[in-house]
Amino acid sequence: MYRFILSALLTVLLTASIEAQQIAVLQYEGGGDWYGNPTSLPNLVKFCNTTIHTALDNDVATVTSTDPSIMQYPFVHMTGHGNVFFSDEALQNLRNYLNSGGFLHIDDNYGIDKYLRPQLKKLYPQEELIELPADHPIFSTAFEFKEGLPKIHEHDGLRPQAFGLFKEGRMVILYTLESDLGDGWESQEVHNDPPAVREKALKMGANIIKYAFEN
Repeated sequence: MYRFILSALLTVLLTASIEAQQIAVLQYEGGGDWYGNPTSLPNLVKFCNTTIHTALDNDVATVTSTDPSIMQYPFVHMTGHGNVFFSDEALQNLRNYLNSGGFLHIDDNYGIDKYLRPQLKKLYPQEELIELPADHPIFSTAFEFKEGLPKIHEHDGLRPQAFGLFKEGRMVILYTLESDLGDGWESQEVHNDPPAVREKALKMGANIIKYAFEN
């Protein structure tokens, strides 16, 4: 029965087009603020539907790391500042999702890195995060970023980095660090970022959405 249900879910995910698809925020364990940046994804959806002509659902879902219904969402976003923990149940569920065509974007909201990396090693013990070069296609799918991942918020003043985790040649996880795209996606009054900074963040977000759906 389980195999039948899993097969049906995978069929929905693998055959889904970008039209009318819903994306989701990941509610993970560990007590970290997975709910940070509440206006980010709704704003990104509106931007993508307007500029790159997607037809994403305006309502962004929330899915827990242990919920098999994660298979419904071709794109899942994860953020936060604090602790991250993946239970054995969550690890299996996330592996099923990613190995079957799902895409997870993790955006460091400042402080998640030291908690996240050990959990990713538990998720894929044999795989390593690989820094993406500036000429990787994700930086030019819709809008061109010749220098790679843009810097949105200063944090520690370090250069922004984008890391990919690959399974069988396909990127299943994108981890963006020292950029804080999600803050740039938030409504203008939240951080009072200049319009040019918000536009830069949203354009990079559109690139990520387009890449996730097309690869």
